[in-house]
Amino acid sequence: MPFNIVLFEPEIPSNTGNIGRLCVGTNAILHLIKPMKFLITDKYVKRAGLDYWNDLRLEIHDSWNAFAKKYHDTNKYYFTKKSEKIYTNINFKKDDFLIFGPETRGLPQDLLKKNWDYAYSIPMSNKIRSINLSNSVAIVLYEGIRQVGSNSPQI
Repeated sequence: MPFNIVLFEPEIPSNTGNIGRLCVGTNAILHLIKPMKFLITDKYVKRAGLDYWNDLRLEIHDSWNAFAKKYHDTNKYYFTKKSEKIYTNINFKKDDFLIFGPETRGLPQDLLKKNWDYAYSIPMSNKIRSINLSNSVAIVLYEGIRQVGSNSPQI
């Protein structure tokens, strides 16, 4: 089974489009948590996803609570620059849920606090606030794929 990429209240359509294309290329499922700052039909989402968007396995959830209720008994990892734990310390398994926050504010503090044992970061210098969301998703997702050990083109 594939990995699950979760975007909590995404704000930038081109990032979501890029991540959608990444999900198609890795056979991952993309979960979008509302509210979003754009419509899924936004031309920038489609442009970034190119002609791959029709192949995307996409689930849209009306709220965090709706998502959490549906997937209550799953492995979830939360990504934030606030954690001291590095993403490479995760023992990834297929079906894991990789959760990323909105571009301008990250995951909510209360959500992180409840799940702090599962919060991880990507190392970066203190010269920037963060790296691009689509880059962050790619870094973590491909580490998961590397660990799971898929050599198949179908991943």
